[in-house]
Amino acid sequence: MSTAPTQLNLGTKSVYIIVDPDHIKDNPSPNYMTANQANEIEAWVKAGGVLVLLANDSANCDLAHFNLLSSKFGIQFSNKSVNMVKGNAFETGNALPIGSNPIGHAGLKMYIKEVSALDIKAPAIALASNGSDDVIAQVSYGKGTVLVVGDPWLYNEYVDGRKLPLIFENFEAAKNLTQWLLTNIK
Repeated sequence: MSTAPTQLNLGTKSVYIIVDPDHIKDNPSPNYMTANQANEIEAWVKAGGVLVLLANDSANCDLAHFNLLSSKFGIQFSNKSVNMVKGNAFETGNALPIGSNPIGHAGLKMYIKEVSALDIKAPAIALASNGSDDVIAQVSYGKGTVLVVGDPWLYNEYVDGRKLPLIFENFEAAKNLTQWLLTNIK
């Protein structure tokens, strides 16, 4: 979307995805989330929209302004960066689904590195964790739903089967997420 989000320009959309919001380090003139935009998006979700927020760790995106939006749904991106993978120590990037959910099922193993841990308040629920920190969450809000991930984790090199060991199932998780989003199209 090339304009600021409003209920009017989001009104006909089923799904709205915001990925890795810029900060000064990425862009000398970032378009930060504002309180007014957060209110507009919140009203759209409440009316039935599906919102997906894919942030990043605190060193690589603007979390302060992004939290104006996520906190409306009981989820905050923390400044705690987890899964800080060094070299090919892929196991330190583990993320495991909690129960069955839109991303996956118990036993599915995902790779998510350099992720912002999430602070979650009910009615939001954790969908995946690294064992000690929540990294994916979801909340039903009015007639809509919000899915939050502390990283834009579906990078090409992590779903194409060429970089990660076969124990990681990011491609399956990406298919699950896509299928879930498709079921939410009006």
